[in-house]
Amino acid sequence: MSAFLSIHPSFSLNRVAAIVLRHWYLMRSSWLRMVEIAYWPTVQMITWGFITQFFLTHSSWVAQAGGVLIGAVLLWDVLLRSQLGFAISFLEEMWSRNLGHLFVSPLRPAEFLAGLMAVSLIRALIGMVPAALICIPLYHYNIFAMGLPLLAFFFNLLAMGWAIGIATSGLVLRFGMGAETFAWAAAFGFAPISAIYYPVSSLPGWLQPIAWATPAAHVFEGMRAVMFEGVFRWDHLIEAMALNVLMIAGASALFLLAFSRARALGKLLQVGE
Repeated sequence: MSAFLSIHPSFSLNRVAAIVLRHWYLMRSSWLRMVEIAYWPTVQMITWGFITQFFLTHSSWVAQAGGVLIGAVLLWDVLLRSQLGFAISFLEEMWSRNLGHLFVSPLRPAEFLAGLMAVSLIRALIGMVPAALICIPLYHYNIFAMGLPLLAFFFNLLAMGWAIGIATSGLVLRFGMGAETFAWAAAFGFAPISAIYYPVSSLPGWLQPIAWATPAAHVFEGMRAVMFEGVFRWDHLIEAMALNVLMIAGASALFLLAFSRARALGKLLQVGE
């Protein structure tokens, strides 16, 4: 390679440097892009660090857990499918430059959000049901055996996914397509504090109140109570519902604020790929 660079007169290191400089300026001009670079490795490290730490000190828990890890994966996927289903549906309107066309019609922002929530529900069901059915013959685990508690867990995780999807869509409206990555990956940022594979009590003390402020932590603690103790924790359900109401209200307010600003500045007709 070095020989090629030294003898090939048509290859310019200045032009290579120009490309590097162009993308460096692009990253430096947007803090969202800089955060994006460190986001996923950090989330992975924190999540699997807590999982490893918990399993090292509670090795007997794995043997007694049965299908709890499979159930946790399936339920976590509900939140992911919900958030991604909402975000992708919103991004498709932006990629096709269709937002302006939609909102010259009588369509209201609240109706638009409700429609995306419905699409998100459909996507979540399409994603989860086949996966749950496959687990029955492959792993002899039937998540539907939870009965009615499963519906409570499902809709609370679905609602949290909606809240994250609405907030990240507002972020994209506010900051443009430079924030698109967060529409794809925002839900993963909640994984370390959602108590998916380990209880909240295994987190550091200072982090536990933050975990309890997320609906997902109450859902997964409730799931383990059903599977290990055969008890449905109404307190976790009520707290998860209350937190979801607050999250959806806050996310909706953020989206509507960003939408109003984008419409006032004429950005609804300009956004796109």
